[in-house]
Amino acid sequence: MGGVPLPLALQRIDHEYLLFGVAGLICLAAFVSLILVPAVSSYGRLWEKAAAGVLSLFVLAALVVVGVVVGLAIVINYNEIVEFLHVK
Repeated sequence: MGGVPLPLALQRIDHEYLLFGVAGLICLAAFVSLILVPAVSSYGRLWEKAAAGVLSLFVLAALVVVGVVVGLAIVINYNEIVEFLHVK
């Protein structure tokens, strides 16, 4: 089947990257459906809808920053967390 050859980086994508991509899409869909759409549909004027959309992006940025900080805290303190949770 003579198709267009894929670049070396796209020839094999590990399962982890596919799972992270799917999780990212699910989170983005949840943000759009639970935060962005209700915020934008609450207003009637175009400038109000635009302002609500921009403010919703600030909420998204805050959620991403909190997630990164919590993830880094877990990675940095992983040994202490495992030691604390270890049942003898």
